[in-house]
Amino acid sequence: MHLLDKSKSAPRKVLLTSVCRPLGVRYGDSESVGYELLFEQVTRAQGLFSPRSNHVAFGLEYIAENLEAPTTVLQYPSKRELIRELERGYDFVGVSFVLATYHRMKEVVALIREHSPQSKIVLGGYGTVAPDEMLLPYGDHVCREEGVAFMRRLLHEPEISMPYRHPLIINSLRVFGNKTSRTGIVFGGLGCPNGCDFCCTSHFYSRKHIRLLPTGADVHHVVERYLEVDPKLSILVLDEDFLLNRRRAMEFRDCVLEAGKQLSIFVFASIKALSQYTVTEILEMGIDGVWIGYEGTRSGYAKQSGRPVEEIFREFREHGITILASMIVGFPYQTPEIIEEELSGLLALKPVFTQFLIYGPCPGTPFYEQVVREGTLVPEVAHDKERFFRQGAGFHSMVRHPTMSGTEIETAQRRCFEEDFRRLGPSIYRTVERWLEGYLTLRASPNPFLRAKAEQYAANIRRSYPSFLAGRLFGPTRVVRHGIAELERRLHAALGSPTPKERIESMGAVALAAWTGLKLRVGLPQHPRLVRQTFRLTEAGSGRAWARLHGRISPEGTSVKVERRPASTVWVRVEGSLSGAVAERFATNLRAAMARKKERVVLDLGRVADIEESAAHRLAEGLRSYRHRIRVVLPRVGKVAAIAATFTSYR
Repeated sequence: MHLLDKSKSAPRKVLLTSVCRPLGVRYGDSESVGYELLFEQVTRAQGLFSPRSNHVAFGLEYIAENLEAPTTVLQYPSKRELIRELERGYDFVGVSFVLATYHRMKEVVALIREHSPQSKIVLGGYGTVAPDEMLLPYGDHVCREEGVAFMRRLLHEPEISMPYRHPLIINSLRVFGNKTSRTGIVFGGLGCPNGCDFCCTSHFYSRKHIRLLPTGADVHHVVERYLEVDPKLSILVLDEDFLLNRRRAMEFRDCVLEAGKQLSIFVFASIKALSQYTVTEILEMGIDGVWIGYEGTRSGYAKQSGRPVEEIFREFREHGITILASMIVGFPYQTPEIIEEELSGLLALKPVFTQFLIYGPCPGTPFYEQVVREGTLVPEVAHDKERFFRQGAGFHSMVRHPTMSGTEIETAQRRCFEEDFRRLGPSIYRTVERWLEGYLTLRASPNPFLRAKAEQYAANIRRSYPSFLAGRLFGPTRVVRHGIAELERRLHAALGSPTPKERIESMGAVALAAWTGLKLRVGLPQHPRLVRQTFRLTEAGSGRAWARLHGRISPEGTSVKVERRPASTVWVRVEGSLSGAVAERFATNLRAAMARKKERVVLDLGRVADIEESAAHRLAEGLRSYRHRIRVVLPRVGKVAAIAATFTSYR
């Protein structure tokens, strides 16, 4: 496909968007299609007890951060909001989608062509595993690779090396509608070499692992940036098998130990990868949550090799490490009896979270090639690709099974979710129980780092006290309610009785839980609001104090651009040349803005063509009183990079 013939110097505006809301079964989507991974796909049977967290198309902000073109990102716009944005005028509009939202992508494209016909359309995301004949009618360009490099080529921007600039994206987690924690998203890598036959993300990148953060120090640097925003943040590392590369992981561990801060990190890891480490090494990385592909006891994937699954689960449980285990329903070897056997075996390991998806073929995977070759797709999707795409979310049986009907497989999946909840209870209390086990194991450890981890567990437990009354009242069965009460007694024995304040908060939690349950029963819409972020765009609404910094600051053309970013951050970009006098005036103005505002500042000098040595010193000294709130970005090479030593006291 062609690139535009515009001059390289011509400005190009880019809009990157997800599909439009509303999403959900009542709007014509498949089960599990929505805004939330937990509520829609993991804790879907847990009702009011399900933790809630909206997940955006993270990759859009990551790409936008690493372009030079002025870029806007929309997450879940309504059609009206998308139209309003399109009317601002964009040269390129990128649309991110997955196969199950292929039909939603078509709706977005129709709006682009109607309201911004001059825009070139770029299709991206894992939905691009669809064949060309299903995509080319809707896009001028199709991205089937790492998105930053693709978009920079498309925009005639020079190639940049990894690690790329990393945006700060923070997700909130809510229980009973109340915000309980916040998580910073770290993009560790793309793809996976394990190559499971059903895995889209592995085969999308041809079983290669692209390390967006090549070294352990790179990973830790991003974690540190998040902690500068909020020291209490949890961290989620998006990397298909983060611990598979032992060298990078152990370098990260060394950085964590040297920094001496207790972290709370959730990662994805296989049994094969986990088997390379002791549980102490895992904890010393700050990892206290792991997603493990349990899949099936007879599935035979290479990633399942290593230590016995039972041994790892038990050891992690004893040390307070939360496990989310995913199991597959509908393998050819499975019968209803085998599914029950594997389910019971998994639940006996007491994972905190479980996911059950139906074994399904995704284009580009070996399993898809097999079912097409053998002609085993069920007739209703074999001849209707759009229906096949829409149902390809893990909750429809689409392949003829040797012994089970599609209805039997879907019923078995539903029963797995229900039995998990009925036998083990709500995941929020399983999490607290895991913290208690970790606290009791580590509180007397000879390792001071692990004793500090025990204290972190204890603090988490105390914050959970107010949630227990709701569990005792609304738990799914009498046995579960009794178990929640017994866990509460164990907590009080280990860490003390609740304070009067915590008892009052318990009553509030009951009211919030009841309201959450009522909303679910009557089906009140729970859609996220539009999230709109701009990158390298100067717009009204930046705030008067920051707006005063905009524009030219010298006769020679030196200019300043300011934009608001997520996580209470303001990006201040300087372009042109900096003399000593100009730097001093700029520092005075920036200092005045920071005195009136509390946001953190990224001072981006990456586009400064020339800077006098005296200017660097005046700038560094003029802003010294705010250096704890300022992060400085400098070019990696060239004359300007040589003044980096001047800013050593800055982040």
